[in-house]
Order: sequence, then structure tokens, then C-alpha cells
Amino acid sequence: MLELRQVTKKVGAATHIEDVSLILESGSLNVLLGPTLAGKTSLMRLMAGLDTPTSGDVFMNGVKVTGLPVQKRNVAMVYQQFINYPTLTVYENIASPLRVAGVDKTEIDRRVRQTAELMRLTPMLKRTPLELSGGQQQRTALARAVVKKADLVLLDEPLANLDYKLREELRAELPRLFAETGAIFVYATTEPTEALLLGGSTATLSKGRVTQFGPTTEVYRRPADLTTATTFSDPPMNTLRATKTGDRITVSDGSTLPATGRLGRLADGAYLFGFRPHDLHLEPTATDTISVPATVAITEITGSESFVHLDAPDGRWVGLIHGIRPIEIGARVEVRLDPERFFVFSADSGRAVVTPPAMAA
Repeated sequence: MLELRQVTKKVGAATHIEDVSLILESGSLNVLLGPTLAGKTSLMRLMAGLDTPTSGDVFMNGVKVTGLPVQKRNVAMVYQQFINYPTLTVYENIASPLRVAGVDKTEIDRRVRQTAELMRLTPMLKRTPLELSGGQQQRTALARAVVKKADLVLLDEPLANLDYKLREELRAELPRLFAETGAIFVYATTEPTEALLLGGSTATLSKGRVTQFGPTTEVYRRPADLTTATTFSDPPMNTLRATKTGDRITVSDGSTLPATGRLGRLADGAYLFGFRPHDLHLEPTATDTISVPATVAITEITGSESFVHLDAPDGRWVGLIHGIRPIEIGARVEVRLDPERFFVFSADSGRAVVTPPAMAA
């Protein structure tokens, strides 16, 4: 078990990690999700012992390891880049950490072949990295981390430099790998979709703080605040300012709707209604009860889907629309929304007040 207790890391006047407390269980998969510069790599370096916290402590299996260098910890790391020895075979690349540790030759051979089978690298053991595909090179780097039987394996956006097909291939394999080892895996990513595909637990990060930690689908479905909801939505969650007074709700364009259902139980006051891009519609549906005027700013056609960027009363919204929708820039449209799909946040604190029931991931 890895435990961080109120860990903070400052470099000069800059705070890279602020008051982070986490408990990661042995045999678990844990995703660090956040945008670039959110603190994911900084947090991993503290977990590994590459950096020492300014304050707070790190424990491994109940033993305080704060300040203990990485060389004295049973830790492995895998980065975006294919960090393999180019002149060594795949076999020797995987074996290299065991040779450095002075492991017996027979045991090295057994563990290398076992790990190669796990990573589907057995046919490539005699090849050098330059003879491998990108996915095979990254699997070799992963195998070298796994073969150490590390207590903690840190993966810092390990698939970011692969093309789409290879990323999908390895994403499908990684949960199997995680399930077959007893290590604590920590996987950093900027992509909400990747976190959902991997499962396990997710810690959302923003500006060096962990905003929420829990089972991945639970964090996605029930974000604790607007920051977490925005982090766990790609494109980010849209928001609509609203005020509840009595049995009516007034939204930012001045239109009103009855305060019924979940919204009827809100106290009078100011709120932010949040809705994900796939809950924004440009045509009426059976459940839509809000219509907000907007202007098309950009349309991105991705094949079977289109991202429509809209200038709305509350700023820029993004809708994920099925099919090819080459809507003309500057066109006026009516955005259709279903209040039952709204997340509701306090306008003052950003804390979640209401989350939609049974939201599907």
C-alpha cells in the first residue's frame, strides 16, 4: 500500500503539488487525470522518490519512505518515450534491471520469458528495438518495468507518442496486465476517455491539487465540483448560469422554466447548470424543455461525429453531434437541453449540489 499524507512540493515560489493525501492499495490500478501542468508528473516523482516533498510524508506498506531515494525503493517507471537500449536485444532489454540487481542467471531467464509471454513479446526476444513496431517497443519498455516485480509501477502517459491503432491495441492489453500482477499501478493521462477505458480508480488533478479520488466511473458520474467535472469531460463541460426563485428558474438569456423534479428541490439562489457536449442537441427531442439561442463559431467534422462550437449567452459551448454536420459559421441555432441531464453546482463555490441520476459512462 502506498500512502501520501498531506504532501506538498514547492520549487522556489511555485507550488507544484499542494496538500495531497491518497491511499493506493496493492494490486490496484490508479489513474491520474488532468491537463498538462496539472501536477501529474510532479506527483509521480514524489511517489517514486525522485523528489522529496517540501512537507508531508510518503509511506510504503506502512513504512515511512519520505526522503528515501528511488534507488532504495522497489519502483519502476515508464515514460512517453521508448526508453530501450538500442543495441541490446529485447531479451537483454527486459533482463537489464535484473542483471543490475544481481539476480541469478536461471531466475533471470525464467522471469524474462514469463514477462515476455505476458507482454506478447516471445517471438521478438532476439530482435533489437529498431526492428520493432512502436507498440512492440513500448511493450518492451513496459516489460522491463514489470520484470522487476516492483511494488509500484508508474506510467507517465505511456501511449501518448503512439498512433491511434497502436494506442487502442495497448489500451486493451493494459487492464489484463494490471490484473495479472500484484503491483500498485499509477497511470497518468490527459484524456478522460482513456481513464474510462482503463477503469480502476481515478484521481483528478488541477493546479497541483487532487480534486477527487475514487472509482473511475463514480468520479465521472458524480463529480464533487465543477473543476472535477470539467477535468473529466473532453471537450470540457458546458455551463449555464441560472437563478432559482420560488417555483421558477431563470437562465442567463432571460428565459424561464418551471422548477420541477430535482431542480424543484433546490434552495433559492444562484447556480451553474453543467451539461456534457453529448447532451447538447440542435434539434428537438422528446425530453428537451430548454431552448437557448446561440451562434455557430466552428464546426469540426471527425467522421461519424461533429464538434459544433457555439457562442452562447454564457460563453463558448461545444456540442458533440452525431453525423456530418457542416453547419455554416455564423448561423443562428437553437440549443436544446434536458434539465434532467444537468449537473448542478453552486455558483459561489463550484461544489456539486445535484448530479443526474443513473448517468451512463
